Amino acid sequence: MSYTIREIEKKDNKSVEIVIRTCLIEFGANHDGTAWSDPDLGRFSEIYNSQGNKYWVAEDETGKIVGGTGIGYLTDEICELQKMYCLPDARGTGVANRLMEAALEYAKKYYKKCYLETLDNMTRAQRFYEKYGFYRVDKPVVITEHYACEVKYLKEL
Repeated sequence: MSYTIREIEKKDNKSVEIVIRTCLIEFGANHDGTAWSDPDLGRFSEIYNSQGNKYWVAEDETGKIVGGTGIGYLTDEICELQKMYCLPDARGTGVANRLMEAALEYAKKYYKKCYLETLDNMTRAQRFYEKYGFYRVDKPVVITEHYACEVKYLKEL
């Protein structure tokens, strides 16, 4: 199966929400303090369409959205890698690598550092982030609504 990485369009909003909610259920994160309760979950095409904010989707040959990730503004120098999820069938295919590369390439144009938050039980994701040069930090860089995310990472861009 081949995948296309592209910027999100309005027609993708519901599909991206389904991908994220499916993954959150898989990891027991379908509760407040995670992306689960984000009021903008179904509005990504609107949220991520200003300078310094962008979201990409991974689409399979049939047109099904199988993953996505975004870069969001935190401060003038720091962005956040946001809502990076891939459905189980897309994992191990290189899709996540392509999404990450698109996000980091974009982030370098606007920011000096990239921050992210994840859950302690998402160990494969943590190894993946570390492969891309993210390192763990003890405290949040900024206070986000994702207070249930125990693990925080930072990367110099």
